[in-house]
Amino acid sequence: MPTQEKARTIDQAKDWYTGSNGVLFTDYRGLKVKELQQLRRSLQEKNAEIHIIKNTLFRLAAGDDVKSLPDELHNGPTAVAFVHGSESDAAKALVDFAHTHQNFKVKGGFFGGRALSPAEVVSLSKLPPRDVLIAQVIGAIAAPLTSLIGVIEALYADPIRVIGAVADKVAEGSPIPAAKTDVAPPERVALTEAPSAEPAAETSDTSDVPGEVPPTEDVSAEAPAAEAPTAEAPAAE
Repeated sequence: MPTQEKARTIDQAKDWYTGSNGVLFTDYRGLKVKELQQLRRSLQEKNAEIHIIKNTLFRLAAGDDVKSLPDELHNGPTAVAFVHGSESDAAKALVDFAHTHQNFKVKGGFFGGRALSPAEVVSLSKLPPRDVLIAQVIGAIAAPLTSLIGVIEALYADPIRVIGAVADKVAEGSPIPAAKTDVAPPERVALTEAPSAEPAAETSDTSDVPGEVPPTEDVSAEAPAAEAPTAEAPAAE
């Protein structure tokens, strides 16, 4: 093969590889031309394309990613499917084709820097498309968050409802606060008037105060003491 033709093939393979989401490796030995054309049409419907490329040229096109690929994937007769759409859809097309064509085998795959075994490619073919899978994952994550938000809203809503009910009752005129204000003033008056009555009773009874003698008793006690000397004067004469 001329050098320029090889260069064009390598450049074309690089475009296929860099523009794809990943690749699937197959062993196409024993397939007829019509069967290979049928496989290409089924892959085109899944936004993928399959090409028979020499392993040396594919290695040049893949660059450093070849270091992450097992040797069995890029050795021997190999047809490489470049996946531009859903990985699971392309894998399912190849797995279904292998079930109806015994000479065709799926060797493995390479997606996101990780090599897949034939069994993992079969598992990939059973997954829903990428968009559906992402939506399911987001739904599974969002479900607990939605429940948590509902709980938080309930915690805030209950006190707000209680405060609103109390505010409505106060606005309408609750009888309970009015009853408390009517009873309070008489209790305060009774407490202030009681001490004023007790001092009046104490001042009326001055005999109980020590050190004080009522004025009426002092006069009656001193009168007999003055009359005693006057009675003894005529006897001296």
